[in-house]
Amino acid sequence: MSLRIERGEFVVMLGHSGAGKSTLLKLISGQLPADQGQVEIDGEPMLTWSRQKLQHRMGVVHQHFALVPRLSTLDNVLLGRLPWIPWYRSIFRHWSIADRELACQWLERVGLEPIHATRAAGQLSGGQQQRVAIARALIRQPSLILADEPVANLDPAIGREILELLREAAHRWNIAVLCNLHQPDMAEEYADRIVHMAKGKIKFDGTPSEWRQSSEMSSDYLRREARSVTTGQAENALQNASTNR
Repeated sequence: MSLRIERGEFVVMLGHSGAGKSTLLKLISGQLPADQGQVEIDGEPMLTWSRQKLQHRMGVVHQHFALVPRLSTLDNVLLGRLPWIPWYRSIFRHWSIADRELACQWLERVGLEPIHATRAAGQLSGGQQQRVAIARALIRQPSLILADEPVANLDPAIGREILELLREAAHRWNIAVLCNLHQPDMAEEYADRIVHMAKGKIKFDGTPSEWRQSSEMSSDYLRREARSVTTGQAENALQNASTNR
């Protein structure tokens, strides 16, 4: 497999459950070692001695937000700055004025109001929590953002706002963004490029218009996705029936 993502590019990776999307993100982020080949960030290979340094150039956005609910929104954003903050300050959350101002700037850039800064993250809506997670990634000034199913727990309208925000991050701040999705319609609407994975291999890599023109590829994806949803619904029904007994 060979995949290259340029700075300023918003790439959406489609694939059914088990296709290897999340595993690929873990390989890129250095959470899993590669059996062969290598990962490069800004042309620098990820090796044992360079892994931590390269990880500092990445931001990660998770499906379940990965915030600390009891901490304030401001504190959660500043957790993204931990690699550059002395440990004795981070333990007691003694953030500098400059760090606090920077966090507030990123909160504003992702569409949150100043009043949100002091609220506990657990008190925010799902869409607001995902905005906080994106601000936490952006405050690192990363070369690369990895987003693993960032809209899976959001309603479609809020999900589209989050994808718009990720696309803006790529274009406005010249960041390479790789985003895993299950929704081909959203991929077609927001992606600069679509990558389709199946069984650990890349089956398609091109623009949304090329994806739409590849009717066989997109139709097959939709058929498999519908079959996957139907199977999942049937399994849930069986589980509920067993529980009710």
